[in-house]
Amino acid sequence: MNTPYPFQFTLPYPDLIPSHYDHHIQRRLSALKGQFFDQESYAAMLAREDTLLYEVYEVSRPHLPGELLSGISILHPGKVGREFFMTKGHFHAVLETAEIYYCLKGEGFMVMENPQGETSVEPLCPGRVLYVPPAWAHRSVCTSRQQDLVTFFAYPGNAGHDYGTIEKQGFAKLVVEGESGIEIIDNPRWNK
Repeated sequence: MNTPYPFQFTLPYPDLIPSHYDHHIQRRLSALKGQFFDQESYAAMLAREDTLLYEVYEVSRPHLPGELLSGISILHPGKVGREFFMTKGHFHAVLETAEIYYCLKGEGFMVMENPQGETSVEPLCPGRVLYVPPAWAHRSVCTSRQQDLVTFFAYPGNAGHDYGTIEKQGFAKLVVEGESGIEIIDNPRWNK
């Protein structure tokens, strides 16, 4: 929505798809090549179907300081091997940029790390607000068994996205199905 005037939109329940959006992005399994730990399960799953992992409904603004981009992320439930479905994850191109997430539906985690290798994995559930500080890469993970993880996000218009760094190195932490439930483990392939 490219207007200099105030505007509004609604997030009608139960789907929570914005009543107005400018971009609908769909990310499939093939877009996360090399990101899942169990590459054998990934290849077998991809050979069967290029599964839709998540969707983003973005309310666009000019990519300028002072503007806020916002939208809805809908991450579907599922696993590759023992690892739960996740978003690609990114730093912002303007590294010193923060982002806010508000969880509307489902359960999961936000996996985060900064360039110095510090990590944080924070739970997401309805009503929880998460602040991602400047210079922290972040990725959503859906641990709901049958329900989408739906979050509202907002970040500065000039922030941009750096997906390439994460595509090369991955994240230091993984969220997996363990013998006694959900586990957060070190990524054995993580290379800093």
